[in-house]
Amino acid sequence: MEFDTIIVGGEIIDGTGVREPFVADIGIQGDSIAAIGDLSSAETSERIYAKDRIVCPGFIDVHVHSEISLLGGRDQFAAVMQGVTTHLTAPDGFGWAPLSQQQARELWHYTQFAYGDDEVPLNWQTPEDYLNMFEGRIPANLYPQVPHCAVRLGAMGWDPRPATKDELIAMEKTTRQWLDAGACCLCLGLDYQPSANADLNELVFLSKVAASYDATYAAHIRYQLIGRKKAWEETIEIAQQAEIPVHISHERVDDEAAEILDRVDKEDIDLTFESYLYPAGMTHLAMLLSMEYQTGAPDEMLANLEIPYIREKSLPYLKDKIGIGNQIVGYNKSGKYIGLTLAEAAIKEGKTNEEFAYDFILDESAIETFVMPWATSAEENERVLNRTASHPRMMIASDGVYNIPHPHPRSYGCFVQYLGKFVRERQLICLKEAIYKMSGFPAERFRLSDRGRIAKGLAADIVVFDPITVSDRSTWFDPVQPPVGVNWVFVNGVAVIKDGNVTKQLPGKVLRKQ
Repeated sequence: MEFDTIIVGGEIIDGTGVREPFVADIGIQGDSIAAIGDLSSAETSERIYAKDRIVCPGFIDVHVHSEISLLGGRDQFAAVMQGVTTHLTAPDGFGWAPLSQQQARELWHYTQFAYGDDEVPLNWQTPEDYLNMFEGRIPANLYPQVPHCAVRLGAMGWDPRPATKDELIAMEKTTRQWLDAGACCLCLGLDYQPSANADLNELVFLSKVAASYDATYAAHIRYQLIGRKKAWEETIEIAQQAEIPVHISHERVDDEAAEILDRVDKEDIDLTFESYLYPAGMTHLAMLLSMEYQTGAPDEMLANLEIPYIREKSLPYLKDKIGIGNQIVGYNKSGKYIGLTLAEAAIKEGKTNEEFAYDFILDESAIETFVMPWATSAEENERVLNRTASHPRMMIASDGVYNIPHPHPRSYGCFVQYLGKFVRERQLICLKEAIYKMSGFPAERFRLSDRGRIAKGLAADIVVFDPITVSDRSTWFDPVQPPVGVNWVFVNGVAVIKDGNVTKQLPGKVLRKQ
């Protein structure tokens, strides 16, 4: 038998989390794994010698703001350089189809903090119109989720109120359009507009629709409106009422979460979560305002912030949220203060931290992004991250933000940091289990039957890396740094990374839930 490529003699970790590593050859034919075993006598046009290297399934990022950057720009290959071969769309429920051009422009304005200066057509009348844009243009696979922000906006605009029966029916129709197009999950951002205005009835109603397709519910939960503990409990209630698997975005195992996870175990709740394992998030400053001042379309919100009494009322609230002002400016409309801390920028403006933050939202038309460090001590942060790294319900996801001047280091380093810091250096989890958390586990959870494992007949999404050197180089103040130690990455049988270098091949596909 003749193969397009044979990967020779690597230590295979198959992504199941069960089978022990084993040494074998892998034969790739077309876009699939055609054989695993001793292929020394087989014919091929290319042999890749992988002695002392790990060969594993491509990593699956279930929460990442990458879908537009995959089409081009500085960061088109940032994730695949780490071994990420599949990205899920619509993190936090962000999406722009199917909407009118006016609504799509409004939602793009609102979500631009997570997508940078990319230009997009914003004229997608159906989910298929949107997904067709990616065919033949991306280096990694794209797997759709239902973007709840767009679903709600299309049915009832930006109104901060519960949906009517007719509006729920309209939302159901759009949700089914996405699910029929192959979406794997109902995805929400319950601290973001307009999703934040959905009540429990709406969430359960739409979750039952998703459950009828064997889909999952995934959410940035409602931290700001009801608090973290109640937000976890709301998610559990959705799981129980809608009888749907639930997944919580970008979480960590501190004492508060550990107590809830104990309940999840005792009651056998079908719940998972993901973490990027850095002690800081990334979002826009408007997220730090009281929720009552975040509602409405962006222009409406900005007009309200011009009202003097709202500013007066908001400054003490912001002061408490901002603390010492160690947030790092990542992106804004004007390009000011990139890479500085908020406190440093405030000094340049001659303002207090809270005054600067409030005025910056207005000055930048609410198009700004900041790295947001946790408000806990460095020692506590490391304790929590170490505890999170091996939790059995946790998978890795970057929450990466791309095509902005100063991204969070997780965008370039999340997956390789896990392998270098938490697996090799701290030895908190074995390599077999770590690979599972980045491949087989997300594939199982989000119903990707032909990805996430090394097995004959499955898609040839394969990573070859050096377990001794694999590491991140991205830092808080120098984040645009590619990783080291990732030697080869195949997407659908095509080498996108070859000997550590980008080939500029674009073999990614739009995947559909079967």
